[in-house]
Formats: sequence, structure tokens, C-alpha cells
Amino acid sequence: MRLNSSLQFTLGNLARWLAIFAVIWLLGAVGLGWLVNSFLILFGLLLLAPVIAFVGFRWWLERNLIQDKCPVCRYEFTGLNKTELQCPNCGEPLKIEQGHFHRLTPPGTIEVQAVEVKSQRVED
Repeated sequence: MRLNSSLQFTLGNLARWLAIFAVIWLLGAVGLGWLVNSFLILFGLLLLAPVIAFVGFRWWLERNLIQDKCPVCRYEFTGLNKTELQCPNCGEPLKIEQGHFHRLTPPGTIEVQAVEVKSQRVED
């Protein structure tokens, strides 16, 4: 009957851990405990850095991700604040400012909205 090799406790593994512990103890006894502490602090920072980066990225994304409707076709989509993009529905160039989509028009362009007027027949 063969035992699982990952569950076996071997003397080689014990010797390796004892050697690491002996080196740490020797460095502390000689007066180089600061070296061991700096390695432990560096290891802790390496473990915390991805968590801090993830939380920071989520915070930045929540502040800069804007969901609004296209001013031309009223299609709702998402973009990053202070960027220029095209509407995926109608292709209109847009810029995102102050949390809303605005048409990207040359200076001097006058925006006009069409108004539907009902026709009435006038009888003489």
C-alpha cells in the first residue's frame, strides 16, 4: 500500500525548516535582528500591496465611470469621465464632462432642437 507523497512527513522537510529557523535565530543573536524584521516587513508589504491596489482601483473606477444617454439617439452606455468617445449606436463623437455626455462640435456651432408643429387646415 502506497501513501500519498504530499501527506508524508519526511526528515528532509523538517531539516529545511530547522535550517531556516537556525539562520533567523543566529542573525538575531549576532545583532542582525533588524535584517530579519526588514524581510518580514517587506514580505507583509508584498502581501498587502495587491489588496490596497484593488481597493484603490475600485474607488477610482466608482468616481470616474459615468453612465448616461447619448444626446442624439438617447442610447444609454458607459464611459470614463473627461474622455472623448463615439456613441456605439449612432456613431456621434461625444465628450464626457461633469458626469454627462455632450456632443463634440467645433467652436461656433449652434445647437438647434427641432420642434414639431401641428398643421391646421384653415377654411375660407
